[in-house]
Amino acid sequence: MKKITLGTYKKDQYYPKIVKATAELLKDSEEVSPLKIMIKMGNVTPQGYDAWRRGQVPYLEKVFQGNLSKACRSLRIITYHVHDLNMTPTHHTYRQINGKKKLRFTKSNHENMENLYSTHYRRNRSQEKKQAAIEHSINEFDE
Repeated sequence: MKKITLGTYKKDQYYPKIVKATAELLKDSEEVSPLKIMIKMGNVTPQGYDAWRRGQVPYLEKVFQGNLSKACRSLRIITYHVHDLNMTPTHHTYRQINGKKKLRFTKSNHENMENLYSTHYRRNRSQEKKQAAIEHSINEFDE
């Protein structure tokens, strides 16, 4: 597995996809989550997400498209990217649609991984600064 660090994450092959998905989500919303980004990237299908939310799937990683090292790398890159965008993290609890059972993201139910998946990131800048940061990230790939 490739080690993702603060110095290397922008060189990773998944970084452009994450930047694009994040930018698209931020056009319509003030908040992004790793789960929404992964759905936008195609790593989690809307049908798989719905099955997980209904409790038909025991944990989200079961419906992840690709291997789990890709999911782990993507989560780490998302964390670094939203930090660059100066977004504020907030923790969310996901529950089944009926609201009774808390949902799991991983088979192992490891606390750190569960926290990475369930953290949402909220805009912490003015609209103009947010747009400038998004455009700067996207323009990195045009050069």
